[in-house]
Amino acid sequence: MTGPASVRRAARAGAVRVRGGVIPRPETLRCAGERVGAGTARPAGCRRQPAAADTSAIGSDMRLRAKVLASGTAAVLATTLGACSGDEGQPVGTVRVASSLGPGEGALNLVTLPGYIENGGSDPRVDWVTPFQERTGCKVGLKVVGTVQEMTEVMQKKSRRYDGVAAPPEVAGQLIESKDVAPVNPGLIDGYRKLEPRLRNLLKRGKTVYGVPYVWGTNLLMYDTRSVQPAPTSWAALFDPDQARRYSGRLVMRDSPLTIAEAALYLRSKRRKLGIKDPYSLTRRQLDAAARVLAEQRPHVKMYWGLPADPVSAFAGGEAAVGQVWPYQVDVLSRAGKPVQGVAPSEGVTGWMNAWMIGARAEHPNCMYQWLQWTISPDVQQQIAEWSGVAPANPQACGGDRLRAAFCNAYHVGDRDYLDKVIFAHTPSRQCGTGDGAAKGRRDCTDYAEWTKAWYEATKGGKRMP
Repeated sequence: MTGPASVRRAARAGAVRVRGGVIPRPETLRCAGERVGAGTARPAGCRRQPAAADTSAIGSDMRLRAKVLASGTAAVLATTLGACSGDEGQPVGTVRVASSLGPGEGALNLVTLPGYIENGGSDPRVDWVTPFQERTGCKVGLKVVGTVQEMTEVMQKKSRRYDGVAAPPEVAGQLIESKDVAPVNPGLIDGYRKLEPRLRNLLKRGKTVYGVPYVWGTNLLMYDTRSVQPAPTSWAALFDPDQARRYSGRLVMRDSPLTIAEAALYLRSKRRKLGIKDPYSLTRRQLDAAARVLAEQRPHVKMYWGLPADPVSAFAGGEAAVGQVWPYQVDVLSRAGKPVQGVAPSEGVTGWMNAWMIGARAEHPNCMYQWLQWTISPDVQQQIAEWSGVAPANPQACGGDRLRAAFCNAYHVGDRDYLDKVIFAHTPSRQCGTGDGAAKGRRDCTDYAEWTKAWYEATKGGKRMP
């Protein structure tokens, strides 16, 4: 989903335009009205913005070097990663885990959705690509895709040999199943064990790791405190027919098939006989029930949002009353003085994680491992968190003079008790039991294609997918 052109331009410029004014992006609210650069004095409590001209310290704790797991012999260094993925006798597409790193190949080709890699093109102060290139000699090429479907298709195309992808949960599981990503050797990545343990386990199959956590977030309820009374405590505020009707035309929902999981979570408490355990692993009957909830809700929905700026505009302008949002929107609007409140629904909080994955046909795997190490460093994690309004996977991004304490508290960074309660998204699959609390071993669940079809039909007025 795309928003109004004015909102998109404002968002790219570092602000969100709303009726009656402009709300700055999270990273500019701290020092509103101030241009911070080298040699510029800063008022107390105002920290330097990420700047391309001030990157000498980025990754200072990283040692981009060849590293071998504790087998102890230097002879392993002779087996370079390039040989692992590029041997003439090794068929293209064979997935093998690396045992060591060789020298960088001088190039790196990545696939991403908009906003998750910045090279200074959107804002010259926000650039974690250029210093990486200067430090490693790996020239980064970006393939920016518009949808998760396009991302999946690009990575599954056998003739394309992308080195890595910043995959959201609905893509990650498909790529693992189709063997279009390679296992990751965490022992080759300095700082890997500094990442949140819960996040590290999300893309493991048995003992095999398939992704390195990059960013994460949760789905919350947000409501306008002036018009919504009493304060909602449940997903029923969005899905119960009577409550949805009360705020008809003022509901805000995220435009994603994975939103079906919130409806399923509501039904898990409302209709226990459905037997829903994992809201991301649904049988045909359970999926149909969740889709009916969404279809009944549809006449009352103001927008299904794709751009994070869209619900900010709707709530700031008084056009929305209750919505499904991320902590980003709650944080931005609250600090702008808007009358909103975020709520963790009683049925549970869902969440998502984007992770870096290595392409199964990667041409530059050594540079890819250096990129994995770079992107989880505290300073790069700070930049992506501030720029995109997401939680960093490395809680050290909240240490020292990096992220604001209020930002980290709002996103529950480093709060392991909170993380353990989040129901993290995974790719819906015919194989039940790939997520938290699911019944293991069954094969009567619905896959992501079925979820996409159900979402389209429920939220687009009953029309079928073309």
